[in-house]
This record gives sequence, C-alpha cells and structure tokens, in this order.
Amino acid sequence: MSRKSKLEYLLSIRERYHKAIKEEKHRILDEFCEVCNYNRKYAIRILNRKEKQISQRTKKRGPKQKYNSPEIIKFLKLLWTSSNLICSKRLKGIIKYWLPWYEKENGKLSKETIALLRSISPATIDRLLSKFRSHYNKRGLCTTKPGGILRDLVPIKTDQWNENRPGFVEVDTVAHCGGNVSGSYIFTLNMVDIATGWTSQRAVWGKGEEGIFKAIRDIELNLPFPILGFDCDNGNELLNWRLLKYFKNRPRPVSYTRSRAYRKNDNSHIEEKNWTIVRQYIGYDRLDKIEMLDTLDTLYKNELNYFLNFFISSFKLLKKQRIGSKIKKIHQEPKTPYEKLWESEYTDEKTKMKLYKISKLLNPFELQRIIKQKINTVLKLATPKI
Repeated sequence: MSRKSKLEYLLSIRERYHKAIKEEKHRILDEFCEVCNYNRKYAIRILNRKEKQISQRTKKRGPKQKYNSPEIIKFLKLLWTSSNLICSKRLKGIIKYWLPWYEKENGKLSKETIALLRSISPATIDRLLSKFRSHYNKRGLCTTKPGGILRDLVPIKTDQWNENRPGFVEVDTVAHCGGNVSGSYIFTLNMVDIATGWTSQRAVWGKGEEGIFKAIRDIELNLPFPILGFDCDNGNELLNWRLLKYFKNRPRPVSYTRSRAYRKNDNSHIEEKNWTIVRQYIGYDRLDKIEMLDTLDTLYKNELNYFLNFFISSFKLLKKQRIGSKIKKIHQEPKTPYEKLWESEYTDEKTKMKLYKISKLLNPFELQRIIKQKINTVLKLATPKI
C-alpha cells in the first residue's frame, strides 16, 4: 500500500474513530492495523493527531531540492551535450566560462540560478543528468607497424621529463579505416602536452613520412610554447630518420623518446585523447575520399583547436590514499588548458596577452555549431564501419 493511499485511508476513518464508543474503536483499530500493517501503539498515536499535524508529517523528509529547477537542468543538459558529454567534475570546471555566452544566446538567468550553478557539486550534476546519459562501446583497430631501425637510437622514455613545464608532448596517429586497413584513407595526427593538456590535431592522407613530418612541423609553429620533449609509440611514421634529425639538429635539441612495444599505458595521456577527442568527435567510419581532407584539417586547426583548449577542462590524478579497505583518489582542480598555461610560471607575458585576446573573441556555442556542421559534411561522404 502506498504512502498516499495510507494517508487517504487514515483521513477517511479518523472522524469515525473519534465518534465511536470503546468497543467499536477496538474494531476500527484492528482493521486499520491490518490494512496498513502498522504497530497498534503507532496506529493509536496517529489516529489521535490533529488533521494539520497529519498533513505536515506526510511531507518528504530532508532538505528541499533547490537544484531541480527547469532553468538549471536546461543549462546543464545543453552544456553537457555541447562539451561532448564530459564527466561531471570536468563539467563543473567550465561552468564559469560558458555562463556568459549562454546568457547571450538564451537570455538572462536569475541571480539565484547563477549562484546555484556556481556552487553546484559534481554529485548533484550527476544526479540531474542521470536520465540523459548514454553509453558508447565502439572500438577501433590498431594500424601501428613497428619501426625497428631506430629503436637503438631513440631511447625508451623513463619519466625523466619535467611534467609541470609546458612543452613535453605525447604523439600518436589514429586511423579512420572503418574496420578495413586496406587501401588509402585519412589519419589523424594527435598531440597532447602533458603539463597543460593542450591538444593539437592534423588530418593526413595516409601516414607516410612526408605527410606526418609536415603536420608535426605545422603543429609546432602554432603551439603557444616550444616543444622540449617528443614521445611516441614504435610506429615507423613517428620513429624515423627525418624526425630524428629534425629534433636533434637544433640549438636546443628536443628529447626524442619512445614507449615500450605493445605497452599502451606508456603513452596514457595521448591514448586517452585518442578516445575523448578523435573517436568521440569523428567516430569510426572510413574516411577514404581525398575531398574530406581539407574540411577535416581546417576543423582541427581552427574551431576544434579553440573549443578544446579554451572551453573544455581536464584534470589529473594527484595521489591515492588507502583508508581502511577503500582507496580515496585525490585529483587536481579541473581547469582548461588555456587556464593552466596562463598560470604556468614558464609562460611569458606576450604569450599570455595573445591567448587572452583570442579567448575574448570566442563563443563556445558558435564554435560547437560550426564543429557539428563540418563533421556532418565529412561524415556524409564517409563509408560506415564494417
């Protein structure tokens, strides 16, 4: 019997109980206890309460749910879908950047709503978005072929880098083969800075040495910091003589290292970005038409670059603490790559001002619309995954 039904039944017999004589009260009480499955003493107590007290007691216990307003849910849902379904901790970190642009496009929010959004916890965000969440289980193929010639010249990375300084990057390629590695198709060259999470991508036709080299050089010219360390897997597109000479023959040589063979965790930062950026945005379809290349490369250089680095937050695991049988994970405060670069002691004032001027011109909702348009243009020509 539901709580509401029990209340209705209580109110219906209450007046009859008070007017009844002693023997009849016994029968009403027996009936009430049997129907509602109440203890006899408890049943007597609630039957003798005033009607006002009964209605007050039926209210849901606990604090009022102040975050369930349609305004808050609408904002969180739009922010979550626009930021490509990131987790609640990262979502909380970008609310302050997206709020002004949301108000420009959707009208002013009340002061109470803004205050609640600024103070909302990741757990509350999870609760409010739980009914909208969806799951993805797609997987791709690995097309890395080991390059054995330079293994003795390029050392394995053994954590000798200063991971608090921008400039130490991990690099990988992602195949858009659609489950069939034969023939020619587009690859994405993906690069991430370990300290700030700053990411850069380029679209390349095939993964020949020349095309990959040009893409790496183009990314380096557009980075807001110099490359100090370059770590890759054992694929011969990233492990070759041309890149070795390019990084070593300069006034300040770059630390050129590789991971252990078949150990993806050695490149954990870039492997994570391969999924959260390339696969979640572009997907797993086969991109085997040359006319797709310019659209995808322009998207990587402009809109997606600005969107990911100025408006999408990230964080790292700082340490783990064992408390009894449980392990507590302590993370960094979620921040965007732009914010981390701004706070870094290694970033000069000229670079900071350049990035600040760029940030003031960017509207995340407009960027997200253009990203969707360009991705749809590319995927219309794509061959579905086998």
